Amino acid sequence: MTAPLLTTARFELWQPRVGDLAAHMALLADPEVTRYLASTPPDPEKHMERLIRHAEGWLQHGYGLFAVRPHGSDAMIASCGLFHSVRGFGKGFNNVTEAGWIVARDWWGKGVAREVMDASIAWFEARHGPRRMACMIEDGNRASERLATALGFVVYDRKAPDADDPVALNLYERQPSVLSRTR
Repeated sequence: MTAPLLTTARFELWQPRVGDLAAHMALLADPEVTRYLASTPPDPEKHMERLIRHAEGWLQHGYGLFAVRPHGSDAMIASCGLFHSVRGFGKGFNNVTEAGWIVARDWWGKGVAREVMDASIAWFEARHGPRRMACMIEDGNRASERLATALGFVVYDRKAPDADDPVALNLYERQPSVLSRTR
């Protein structure tokens, strides 16, 4: 792919590609960026596996996370969008369209995730039709909670800490009827 799949006023949204490995690793190397994410080891092989999963999602489902770049720049400043999720813990998180956003710290507070997620949801709805979407947010991640609410997501359940994942997660959903009301 030699052009972005989607553009917004400030950003180009690209399907992830192998050449994004270093930028992806750099994005996730900042402990403040990953504070509310599952631990991400600084292992190129693990990061490549993650990029391959993203590419597989695009191939199998026709959508996935975007590598976000400012117009005219090669710098990847975020990974945002919608992806097909099978988390394995039930509670509405198996076989669902999941929303996710990770933004480089230098870009926090500048509306990146909101702009990109609005565009991603509109693009998704136009191509795949309205459907239920979900996202999960760790307790205390106020910025993501505010964004999810602004995007029309509401809390519907909670995943308690367990041996595999020692953090509490609030589970959010966005029903198809919300898609048309927030545009």
